Amino acid sequence: MAIKDKTSMVDAMFKVGAHFGLSKSRRHPSTKNFVFGIKNKIEIIDLEKTHDALEKAKAFVASVAASGKQALFVAGKSEAIAAVKAAAGKAGQPVVGGRWIGGTFTNFGQIRKRIEIFENRLKEREKGDLAKYTKKERLLIDREIAKLDTLFGGIVAMKEKPGVLIVVDPKKEEIAVEEARQSGIPVVAIASTDCNLSLVDFAIPANDASAQSVAFFLDELARAYSEAKVVKTEAKA
Repeated sequence: MAIKDKTSMVDAMFKVGAHFGLSKSRRHPSTKNFVFGIKNKIEIIDLEKTHDALEKAKAFVASVAASGKQALFVAGKSEAIAAVKAAAGKAGQPVVGGRWIGGTFTNFGQIRKRIEIFENRLKEREKGDLAKYTKKERLLIDREIAKLDTLFGGIVAMKEKPGVLIVVDPKKEEIAVEEARQSGIPVVAIASTDCNLSLVDFAIPANDASAQSVAFFLDELARAYSEAKVVKTEAKA
């Protein structure tokens, strides 16, 4: 159930440890205004400001859904992969849960060609067309399918560049963020105190290393997208 009250939202963020930043020595200057204080040498993020940033990000994500464009969810760090896949699944959107493939945005045409190879291989296997190959050839094809699935399985439905990139830890996913910037794709990012917030369009200052914290924010963004998409669909009916 969605939380509407600001105080309740801040309490919920506190419970998942969203307020924990990093040590002051690792702080990026762009996050200074979001730091509330320091406890046990760890900077504490001002969750009141995080709430406001989250609401702005959700409003933008909802506008993307209303426009009919997709949202691509991306997270490569181990503690965020399960959460990003779950959030993308709830929103019915493409996802990269693992290593970002360079050129996904900046060389989109070639990426789509490789995805089409993957789709064709899957169709061949489903139809039983692989029976014409030798056992060794089928083994090699199965390995090829497995590799392509790992690389592109989450973005098969992304037929064109998305309307927004939703990323966990823009510092770690700097290549994805830079490709989005080059391609004119707005970026929403869950970012800790070591990230350069000026490189993204909608920064949500929060703990980006805790599975619970990451899951909380991704779920909020996925819900914002889904709800706006439902409204759009109902309006057409």
